[in-house]
Amino acid sequence: MMDAFIVNVALPTIAAELPAGATALELVIAGYGIAFTVLLVLGGRLGDRFGRRRILLLGLLGFTASSLLCGLAGNAPMLIAARLAQGAFAALIPPQVLGTIQAATSGPRRTRAISRYSAVTGISATLGLVLGGLLLHLDLGGTSWRSLFLINIPIGLVLAVLIRRTVPETRAGEPAGIDGKGTVLLAGLLLALLVPFSFGQGSGWPIWSLLLLVAAVPLALVLWRTERAVTATGRLALLPPALLGEPRVYRGLLLLAPFLAAGAGFLYAFPITVQGGLGLSPLASGLAVAPMSLAFFLGSYGVPRLVRVLGPRILGAGTLVQAGGLALVACVFWFWSGQPPGLAIVPGMILIGLGQALAISGTNTLVLAAVPTELGGVGGGILITAQQAAMALGTALLGGVYTESAHSNGFVPAFVLVMIVQIGIALVIAALILIRHPRDVTHLITEES
Repeated sequence: MMDAFIVNVALPTIAAELPAGATALELVIAGYGIAFTVLLVLGGRLGDRFGRRRILLLGLLGFTASSLLCGLAGNAPMLIAARLAQGAFAALIPPQVLGTIQAATSGPRRTRAISRYSAVTGISATLGLVLGGLLLHLDLGGTSWRSLFLINIPIGLVLAVLIRRTVPETRAGEPAGIDGKGTVLLAGLLLALLVPFSFGQGSGWPIWSLLLLVAAVPLALVLWRTERAVTATGRLALLPPALLGEPRVYRGLLLLAPFLAAGAGFLYAFPITVQGGLGLSPLASGLAVAPMSLAFFLGSYGVPRLVRVLGPRILGAGTLVQAGGLALVACVFWFWSGQPPGLAIVPGMILIGLGQALAISGTNTLVLAAVPTELGGVGGGILITAQQAAMALGTALLGGVYTESAHSNGFVPAFVLVMIVQIGIALVIAALILIRHPRDVTHLITEES
């Protein structure tokens, strides 16, 4: 999860040293995210069938090897190819973690485990920016940006040993075969959505990008009909319609998608603004998000208790807390007249992290509570796919808005615009939760608690 964002702070350095143009840099970022997102559900199915610990180890070792290739890349095409491989192997990892939690825990222990999972995955995005800036600053052995990838090698080898010693082997009780048609159709649908938004916007929306977006509609319809037909034959579909039709699943995903999309746009725009607009170093820009990371991490651990205290309004409370933090940060950037904000942004960043912890951890809990144990890997893959797709789309859409506005109005006004959009999204979500459907949300949150 960290590697989806750790490269963001190093893009200027990579561009200068390889060298790499704007399109190549986009592929370094988006290629990883697209490969990761497209293969997540398949990764969950492979774990259910062949054993989650086995597939977890395969994914981790493949991720470690492809990280080495990234660190040794001598030109932009080699780096892009290695990033694609890195994303593909990364897709095998998170579904096994969630599937193992589903299979090996229950009741309050499962709720605590899910909150810890949310804490780790949530902090990883911002921690990637912090670690990326730190490694660039240290320039270990003169490796520059390459250390951002090479650091994965010792970590991956140590984790492989620990996984063999501590993680139990679990799999579905009646492993299902691979849904080949569903896998191809889902991959096609995700590519039809992610590729145009990742690359079409920056190219002025060429005809191929519009055609891909149009093709996404019939692909979605064919995918749904195919999965229903697979289910009707008694086999397990890649995307089980009964699971997607469960209210706790689809409502939770619909809530989380725009929230994460807006958050990804923030993480894209922030390092560019403070480095390009305010002159901060990569290390300083990474440290600037550290309060948000810490607040998210600590807040996620408190979610199970806060659910009991706040009841059905925890998700709405999270969006409101985040909106308050965004407003504080926006005011600091706007009134600081283009100067580095220093400690003034810390209160706002803490509120952003805390609000994200409440919303994301709470939603993960309610969605996974509806997933049967035997579908733990598939359910985990669906949840993470929705999250990653939303973040990829948010980065592309809000990133495009930010880039165009920055060219016209400057870095800081463009960043404030992104935060205003994010505040609006948060307030809409809070209104839907706290006003329109309070009983539904009560049922969603309290059933597992």
